[in-house]
Amino acid sequence: MAHRTSVVWDDEFTAYNFGPSHPMAPVRLDLTTRLARALGVLDHVDLLSPQAATDEVLATVHDPHYIAAVRAASADPLAADVHRGLGTEDDPAFPGMHEASARIAQGTLDLCRQVLTGETDHGVNFCGGMHHAMRTHASGFCIYNDIAVGIQWLLDNGAQRVAYVDIDVHHGDGVEKIFWNDPRVLTISVHENGQHLFPGTGWPSDIGGPSARGSAVNVALPPGTGDAAWLRSIESVVPPLVRAFHPDVLVTQHGCDTHMHDPLAHLTITMDAQRRAHETLHDLAHEAAHGRWVALGGGGYELVDVVPRSWTHLTAIAAHVPVPAQARVPQEWLDHVEATMGRSAPTRMGDLPEESLPIWVQPWSMGHNPESPIDRAIMATRQAVFSHHGLDPWFD
Repeated sequence: MAHRTSVVWDDEFTAYNFGPSHPMAPVRLDLTTRLARALGVLDHVDLLSPQAATDEVLATVHDPHYIAAVRAASADPLAADVHRGLGTEDDPAFPGMHEASARIAQGTLDLCRQVLTGETDHGVNFCGGMHHAMRTHASGFCIYNDIAVGIQWLLDNGAQRVAYVDIDVHHGDGVEKIFWNDPRVLTISVHENGQHLFPGTGWPSDIGGPSARGSAVNVALPPGTGDAAWLRSIESVVPPLVRAFHPDVLVTQHGCDTHMHDPLAHLTITMDAQRRAHETLHDLAHEAAHGRWVALGGGGYELVDVVPRSWTHLTAIAAHVPVPAQARVPQEWLDHVEATMGRSAPTRMGDLPEESLPIWVQPWSMGHNPESPIDRAIMATRQAVFSHHGLDPWFD
């Protein structure tokens, strides 16, 4: 049976490995795949096993000298150029780093190609979402910017407009910067504000370069933001802008480090809210982008309790076989976690009790509260960019 959803995976993707003490442990990818398989989600998708992207492909968004530096550090980690962000605490060099990173980039490119040509409807690469990588250097656990590689391929092969939405807890700075002055790309990042969180950028006044004013959108939320407020910030900004932009393809990044148990950030989001955000972006792809959707992973450092469930939900939604939040986690997966990680894992696919669902979110059309720090953050973004898209910042 032909499937209409493609997922990038084989076991070699765990080779993207910064070492045993690094928070981005590759076991999070293995556990995600095992959970998706145990729930039958992978029975409804086509699995892709890409080769490494060529230097020519990587050079569409990265400086050739940087690619050469990655290759050198990959062959000899002691030769890593710290001025290129390599061999640092965030991005330690490791043998095979170039090949592992280039495979992630090719995977996202392959999904973009399949979606644009109609070979598939949706594509998922939870190994990808490396949104901090810059044109000339590594940053924030990211070597090659697979997102930018995929978007650039779309633009070079017939797409007139691409919308990119990033719901990682950290600002999607690399993608924004690469397309900062390109009006064909709308980048929207909803993140914890940079006052206390890496990379310290992504403020409402950052709206794109002189040839692309309004093409960069940033919602900077205060620490402690919870489910209803986080979902309100997404639903009050993202859908109206994406609809107005009329993209040919929607590319999204689903870093799940917004979760209340993530060790590196300060939002208080539950699995149930993350699942709803995945659904919102899936529905938006059907509504505004002809159903063409490429969904990527990103951050997420609670390796057992959060990442596997969140990205299994994402994959299931993309495959049109959503898993209910109240579904039980398969015992075989729980046993595997106990045996390999020495700890218990959540037994349900959601966090909230059934009586708390669905999460109620006040629509912007009901008005806003200027005393609320969340609503002030949302309004700052709407006032900064909505008029550039013919929208009213005050009303829907």
